[in-house]
Amino acid sequence: MNTFLNRRGRQTTSLRDPSPDTTSGSASPPDTGVDISSTDYAHRRRELMKMMADLKSMGAEALIDLPSVVVIGGQSAGKSSLVEAVSGINVPRDSGTCTRCPMECTMSSHATSWSCSITLRMNFDSNGKDMAKTVTVPFGRTITDRNEVEVWLRRAQSAILNPNLPSASFHTKTIEELRSTKNTLKFSRNVVCVSIEDPDATDLSFYDLPGLIQNEEAETVALVKGLAEHYTQKKNTIILTTIPMSDDMENQQSMSLARAADPDGKRTIGVLTKPDTLGVGAINQRKRWVEIIEGHSEDHKLRHGFYCVRLPDDAERSQRLSRAELQRRAAEYFGTTEPWNGVSDRHRFGIPGFVSDVSRLLIQLIEEALPRLREDIDKLLAQCNKELGALPPPLADDPQIEVLGRVNAFCDVFKGYVNGSHEDKRLAQRNRALYAIFKRDIRGTAPDFRPFENTEDCPPLDDTKGKMTLTERDPGVKTMGIYEISKVIQEAIGWELPNNVPYQAKANLIAGFIKLWAAPSDRCLAGVNDVLDQVIDTLIGIHFGRFRVLEGYVGNLIRTQVDICKALAKEAVKKALDLETTPYYTQNTHYLQTLSEKWLAYYKSPYVYESVYRGEPPESKALRALAEAGYANLSIPDLARLLPPDSREKELIVMADVRAYYHVAYKRIIDHIPLTIEHALHHALAEQLSQSLLTSLLTDVASGSNFSERMNELVSEDPSIAQKRASLSTRKQRLSDIRRRLVTFGNNI
Repeated sequence: MNTFLNRRGRQTTSLRDPSPDTTSGSASPPDTGVDISSTDYAHRRRELMKMMADLKSMGAEALIDLPSVVVIGGQSAGKSSLVEAVSGINVPRDSGTCTRCPMECTMSSHATSWSCSITLRMNFDSNGKDMAKTVTVPFGRTITDRNEVEVWLRRAQSAILNPNLPSASFHTKTIEELRSTKNTLKFSRNVVCVSIEDPDATDLSFYDLPGLIQNEEAETVALVKGLAEHYTQKKNTIILTTIPMSDDMENQQSMSLARAADPDGKRTIGVLTKPDTLGVGAINQRKRWVEIIEGHSEDHKLRHGFYCVRLPDDAERSQRLSRAELQRRAAEYFGTTEPWNGVSDRHRFGIPGFVSDVSRLLIQLIEEALPRLREDIDKLLAQCNKELGALPPPLADDPQIEVLGRVNAFCDVFKGYVNGSHEDKRLAQRNRALYAIFKRDIRGTAPDFRPFENTEDCPPLDDTKGKMTLTERDPGVKTMGIYEISKVIQEAIGWELPNNVPYQAKANLIAGFIKLWAAPSDRCLAGVNDVLDQVIDTLIGIHFGRFRVLEGYVGNLIRTQVDICKALAKEAVKKALDLETTPYYTQNTHYLQTLSEKWLAYYKSPYVYESVYRGEPPESKALRALAEAGYANLSIPDLARLLPPDSREKELIVMADVRAYYHVAYKRIIDHIPLTIEHALHHALAEQLSQSLLTSLLTDVASGSNFSERMNELVSEDPSIAQKRASLSTRKQRLSDIRRRLVTFGNNI
């Protein structure tokens, strides 16, 4: 909070001699008896007030917390009379709520004759929303007759409350016509600005708000209260609350509102009105008010205290007495009436001392707030520039160049994704993960051959060393023992010679695991398609998302081409799987023969010793016995050569040959399917996408009636982005103007 709000000392300390702020170059107010209108202090005060007026006309109040003075009070609290006494003008008065928008009154003593001008400052639209730019509308001519001010204020307020009508249409309306006008708005936050040039005035600016009400519709009461809260909650606002002495302080809504906004009373000043309504017999009441004025009341303490003013009654107002005469009468009243004439601090009574102190307080607040105001504007300007920088720049190139450039850039980046040369490797990495899953699934289709009559007591044999067991086996794989293989052989016998195993038996077993490869292949392709869709959608958003029309149009062309390539890739995968059907063939005969021998030896050894499997492994016993007999360095496969011919030899050979061929085909398919997908889908799409898009684009656009118009339509900017850029640009200009005015202030003194 500013320094002046944190000063210590008794609340009734005079405000006539605020300490100078040497760091800001401010001038101290002169000693009593010096013509302050010609001093450095007066000059700087005028410049500060002018700067505040300029900032408000720029709309700074909606952006930063400008120092200000606001007058609040309930109906019949004497607020209108106080405003008239301070400003020297008559304000509208009617039964009920008369003031329905804020009035800013700015008084300047730097003049040789009296004049008044009115402007309308529009910061809000008819819906109460902030306007992008503050609009200041001069209202009528310069007024030189004080008696005309009231009707012009009524006209100005009606113009504010009817924003859909030209303000000039109210210039000639009479009071009767204005009273009969049905206003569009009940209240408005837009401001009627009254600028008074008066050589007898004290430089001051303040807001007069609609009087607080209680006996009206709930909506109206809330509107008036909300308007008062909007102003009083600002930390750089001095709150002047008018309090009629004819009522208890506790009953004053304005004091409750001020306490809510300023709990410590640091920036609230109480203005006590209607002291002449206290009867001679109201001794206790007068005593309490004196205690409040002198700062002795424990219940009602304010940092800057209370002032007491006597304002003209209706009879005196009708006489149109001069300001000097009204002030003379008030001074005479306070000087001759008890208990007011017994209060030592005479500056607490009457309009002149009150206005002088508030003026000095406001000037001091402005001086101390200037550095913070500059900092706040710099922060807002930096944030505005940041938000502007985050938006895409306005279209600078020819629309055709823009469209074709974005299409080519999209195609180039997609090629980089496919080739793995782009810095974003997600397409390649996610597909590699899918291909690894495909490999696992194909491995899970391996035949489950167990060389025993009873397969239930035998664990799966998934490699020739007995060290691996598949954790994920395809549910379509059936466990097959000696009996099942024998049955397959018997069912395949045709005109073969005796002791010849039909080729068809092995072919049928091979076909059994080959047919299981279709499902993993389809799952793999579906996963790759999903990844491709995500990548395509992301790239479309990156390259075309700025222009919604272009994004929708080119996006459809791209997705159509993607769907075509997906269909071709699906067909290519099917053909790749068909290659694994008959004939079952390989030129990798050495690998096939080696595997077949290994599997046959592996199948034979446990088969012969099936009955001993529950104890020590028979292979271990046999190898140990041979070693003791002098035949060392033998392995389990060597044991098969010592065994006599077996009656189930042909079943074991079929098992070994089929299992060997599975491994040959497995190694082939786990590469073939991924490569087929990559080439038939990704590479094919990357190669033909550019030509396909450009052909479709130019053919479609050229077939229209206006090529240039269609191109402009494709790169028409999203209205929300254009609107946001325009709003930020306007805001930036406003902030720059405000900053310039603040920074150059010192140079103009």
